[in-house]
Amino acid sequence: MNQESAIKILYVEDDSNLSFVIKDLLEENGYIVRHYMDGQTAIQKFGTDNFDLCILDVMLPQKDGFEVAEFIRKVNTDIPIIFLTAKSLSEDRIKGLKIGADDYITKPFSTEELLLRVENILKRSGTLTSNKAKRDIFELGKYVFNYPDYSLQLNGESRHLTEREANLLRILCLHKNEVVTREILLKSVWGKDDYFTGRSMDVFISKLRKYLSEDENIKIQVVHGIGFKLIVP
Repeated sequence: MNQESAIKILYVEDDSNLSFVIKDLLEENGYIVRHYMDGQTAIQKFGTDNFDLCILDVMLPQKDGFEVAEFIRKVNTDIPIIFLTAKSLSEDRIKGLKIGADDYITKPFSTEELLLRVENILKRSGTLTSNKAKRDIFELGKYVFNYPDYSLQLNGESRHLTEREANLLRILCLHKNEVVTREILLKSVWGKDDYFTGRSMDVFISKLRKYLSEDENIKIQVVHGIGFKLIVP
């Protein structure tokens, strides 16, 4: 796999010895791995990168794996999630499945088992068989938003977006015609939810509205007290 087509994995594990082995194993098999030691950092980083798969340990500091998965599911309902757990309790499995886990691996596990589970999930999701870049190209009325290139195209002309503009627009596109809360947008793109980042986001929303103003059918609607909705016919 070249870097552009490689599968990118969010891996959250606080055991430094195990995470070193697993990260090295996945990278040797062609995956790009972003490893974080706690759930809060994983939540902050999720919206700033373009992941294809999440591998989450259940027992994590700050935010546990279930809390991380619940946040991820609010941002992206389709991304595959694998839970790693030292427990085999049915209650944990049921909780994970309710959140939307695609698989559950109980520690200790073999590296061969993990690789097979990862590959099988990616095949089922279509990630291994589809053109990865095409999954992040969105048609918005007269516009084409190419997220991998951070470009917004109209009538053959292309506007380059900043990383935050692109990340913000991508989340809205993934939830087009749905309300996305301010909290999710702020934590996904800025990594925190406070007054100053909220004001900054409002400026970015205004810029995106201006960029999309050539098509009167495309709107970013304010849902007062809640968030924003990207309206696409």
